[in-house]
Amino acid sequence: MVDREAPQVDPRLLVEIHDASYVEEVRRFCEEGGGSFDPDTYAVPASWTAALHAAGAGPYAVDALTRGEATTAFVAVRPPGHHAERHQAMGFCLFNNIAVTAAYLRSEGHRVAVVDWDVHHGNGTQNSFWLEPEVLYVSLHEFPFYPGTGWLTETGVGQGEGTTVNIPLPGGTSSADYLAAFARIVVPVVQQFAPDWILVSAGYDAHVLDPLGGLRLESDDYRAMAGALAEIVSPQRIVAFLEGGYDLDALATASQATVEGALGGGQEAQWPSVIDGSAGRIVDLVVERVGRYWDLA
Repeated sequence: MVDREAPQVDPRLLVEIHDASYVEEVRRFCEEGGGSFDPDTYAVPASWTAALHAAGAGPYAVDALTRGEATTAFVAVRPPGHHAERHQAMGFCLFNNIAVTAAYLRSEGHRVAVVDWDVHHGNGTQNSFWLEPEVLYVSLHEFPFYPGTGWLTETGVGQGEGTTVNIPLPGGTSSADYLAAFARIVVPVVQQFAPDWILVSAGYDAHVLDPLGGLRLESDDYRAMAGALAEIVSPQRIVAFLEGGYDLDALATASQATVEGALGGGQEAQWPSVIDGSAGRIVDLVVERVGRYWDLA
């Protein structure tokens, strides 16, 4: 495994996702001493440079993988990104790192699937590609929970209808039920979309040890999910982006499991097939809704 320092993002890529006026607002806010963008999102003077490098990490990883310099990539940066909107910082996020990378790949003619397994819905990423048929956004998240978006009826509009898939799971959903939902919905949808690249919003706040989230994943579950994605595209076409996660032990073990899964390590996943209770009812509703666009029989 090779560690590399991320370069600053190309400003032209940043304004594919964010308004130029918002980028300038972030720069000025940080240079003037920082403070709170909102109750959850704080910045200091160094946040500007950190955010530029965080947004530049994904395109750099894509280029390194394309050149054959690595087998897969895990982007361990801060600030995270998937809540950042076109003109608004929120949820600890200043710039939407994964959306910047998806836009970069799209501009090169690639089809991109974004799989978001953070416990919170990635509102910023969803909104970035709401109208976009060449970028698939799939999210499994706790609902109702911050930021309050990501209900199952949110499926995109216009040419992008059907390329947004939300699986809003109730608090307390077990590891087995979560994996069953992943196998029943995420895997076949991503397979049918046939992406050239898969980008993962790899939050680990759905881990059972996390003090904020209410889902109950184990570290090995991330190995299974990453391994399933590596059966759809080559590991050299997978980039995982660190999002949320607030237990250091869970972050360490789950991040390692993700990389191992993407590289084919660990035991072959045993996918549960039965989902009980309220999680099962939600998954059935998602299947009914998403089945309008994808074959989930």
